[in-house]
Amino acid sequence: MIHVHQLDGCAPTPLAHYLKALGILRLVAEQVDHEARGWWDGDHFCLATKLTRDKLEGFFLDDYQPTPLVSPWNKGSGFLTENDSGLSAIQNTRSLRFSAFRSGISASRERLEEIAEANNKIRAIKEETKRRDMSVEEKNQIRNSESYKSHLREAEKRFKQLKRDLVPSFRLNWRGPHREWMDAAMVLGDDGTPKYPALLGTGGNDGRLDFTNNFMKSLSEIFDLESHNGQPQSAASTWIRGALWHAAIPGNLSGQPVGQYLPGMAGGANNANGPDSDSLVNPLDFVMMLEGAITFRSSASRRFESLESSRVATPFVVNACGAAYPSASADDEGARGEQWMPLWSRPLTYRELRQLLAEGRAQIGAKAVREPLDLARAVKRLGVARGIRSFQRYGYIKRNGESNLAVPLGRFNVADRSSEHLACLDDLDFWLRRLRREAHDRNAPARLIQVEKRLVNTLFTVTEHPQSPYYWQGILSRLTEAEGIMRQGTGHDARPVPLLRPEWVAASSNGTSEFHLALAFTLQARKHGQSGIPVDDPIRRHWLPLDHKQQRFATSGNGLDTQPEVVMHGRRGLDDAIALVQRRLVEASQRGERHLPLQAASHASASISDLAALLTGEVDLDHTLTLARAFMALNRKAWKSWAQKCAMERPRVSDWPDDAWLAIRLCTLPWPLEMRQSGFKLNIGTDPALIRRLAAGDAASAFRLASRRLKAAGVGCTIRSGAAPPDTARLWAAALAFPVTKTTACRFLSRLDPSKSDHDH
Repeated sequence: MIHVHQLDGCAPTPLAHYLKALGILRLVAEQVDHEARGWWDGDHFCLATKLTRDKLEGFFLDDYQPTPLVSPWNKGSGFLTENDSGLSAIQNTRSLRFSAFRSGISASRERLEEIAEANNKIRAIKEETKRRDMSVEEKNQIRNSESYKSHLREAEKRFKQLKRDLVPSFRLNWRGPHREWMDAAMVLGDDGTPKYPALLGTGGNDGRLDFTNNFMKSLSEIFDLESHNGQPQSAASTWIRGALWHAAIPGNLSGQPVGQYLPGMAGGANNANGPDSDSLVNPLDFVMMLEGAITFRSSASRRFESLESSRVATPFVVNACGAAYPSASADDEGARGEQWMPLWSRPLTYRELRQLLAEGRAQIGAKAVREPLDLARAVKRLGVARGIRSFQRYGYIKRNGESNLAVPLGRFNVADRSSEHLACLDDLDFWLRRLRREAHDRNAPARLIQVEKRLVNTLFTVTEHPQSPYYWQGILSRLTEAEGIMRQGTGHDARPVPLLRPEWVAASSNGTSEFHLALAFTLQARKHGQSGIPVDDPIRRHWLPLDHKQQRFATSGNGLDTQPEVVMHGRRGLDDAIALVQRRLVEASQRGERHLPLQAASHASASISDLAALLTGEVDLDHTLTLARAFMALNRKAWKSWAQKCAMERPRVSDWPDDAWLAIRLCTLPWPLEMRQSGFKLNIGTDPALIRRLAAGDAASAFRLASRRLKAAGVGCTIRSGAAPPDTARLWAAALAFPVTKTTACRFLSRLDPSKSDHDH
């Protein structure tokens, strides 16, 4: 019969309680029930086993055999100290449940004699300066003597050499359960030097705290080591109920240090009513925690895309990133990294869990992930394989002074199905690295640092909610912010935003007028020169000073080049739209052209309804231009074929722009207009004076110019007056920056003069 236990004492946070859940599953599966299974149900760990509640408690009290966690390479492990209280108690016990532990200690001591002698020699040399019958001057005289320095230097060199050879020797000769701890605590690199996963500090210790020595001391508190089989102490039953079921433990907590795993109970400043306090921990929590940490065994992993020969490959571990969590700080960048702990919903045996963690070397394509954002994208693409529903993020960072703590950084949820839109983020891979390098330069200004942080935050959010256009537009806004800072001469070595695939349009589309107008604005170009030769002249050069290939910023001397065509400044959308129209007219005049050289791209033009909304003030022009500046990086060559397959539906015309503006628009077209059925041709050159008057807020005189030119061209315009407030006049000028198709222009003409109606349009 299978019993399902909800272990309320095990939760995703803090890290100690997460590892405890893995330790319980591991020990039950390895020592009493090989078919036991575990999984996460919300914030609780569930265990399915043949053991009843009483037998489960009884197993840990009477039959559990501790894993021999020994770290002879650490000074604090007790091996280099005579009669260490933690190590000696385990070594001297005759209890059967500690037989494997004694074997691990013996295997360690075999190779420590030389190191112990070398360490004693160092101590003996140092004792020469600690005699009580010596004055301070005599002690300093000995310390400063060349003989003392030479002897100490040689002794320390000998000790370091022996210690350097110790770990490779253990790696070569160790067999048995004590080897499991070594595989979790360290891995040897290509050069033979040990590398340490942050989960277990530096080889099983954190500063002066040695985890294995405290593990032994905790076992001494739980079990009577002088009894035949290590009978549980009187408080052990209370501790096991607290560890498993989260039962109350009145007055029976241990004062042993717990290290980084349980920040709230680690003691120190502000952990009690007084200024300082000792740690308070259930010793069985500490024991089960380290038993669970063994699950995360590390291995050497070659990273082919970098010059580094190898790194520690621990499941779901990446570099630290001071962003995408509430307490993020720039100081966290130099921390030990992040580790994401999987929360799976499908019952797994311990063997299956080990396989899951062995597959935790996340990759994007052929590239091993190094940053939290890369890991978020990788696990999102993985989806719900192996039943993973979410990850609990932990950062091994400094908090509470200089203490390294495993700080919970939030939960990352894996959706039921991934989104094809996430592939869009691949476009930013190399650019983000360059931006990160610029933002983390010691001379980087605060505004660049902040915009990089906001961008990373938004990218994290979109990986969790890839179906939300709102978050995709948030990324586009952050990209515009970054370029806005670069164009002022800060961080421009990161280069402009790279080419973006057209799928960014589908990902960020929310069907609003702002979105449609932004797309029309950004994809327009001068399609033909006066000679009729096709010319593709995108408008991005009016936003950024670019080189001739438009892949880098144009520089002059030590800064960015000042180019007269850069007229958009990113402050107000209205001003930027007017500036674009005026600059294009100046350039057309220099080439001897008569028309406004702004033509719509295929499937990206301003609709009548969107223009009507713009001219009545219903459109947020600032947001529209923000999106447009980001869309300027769209791959124009790929746009046409993609847009034909994914043409977006446009709303039917419900409102029309003011007739006076229609008259002005017909006088500012980029090409001659011909009505197919009537054969009427409209070829009015754009008068720059018309634009200047609108920009100055004079709508009435601008309309008079337009109506006279239309009348001279044969258009019967019956509108008497085009008077409008100055703000409206400037809005009319800005609306000219949004291109229309010839079909739309024909409808404008038919509305002003029904006699020119062309039903084909």
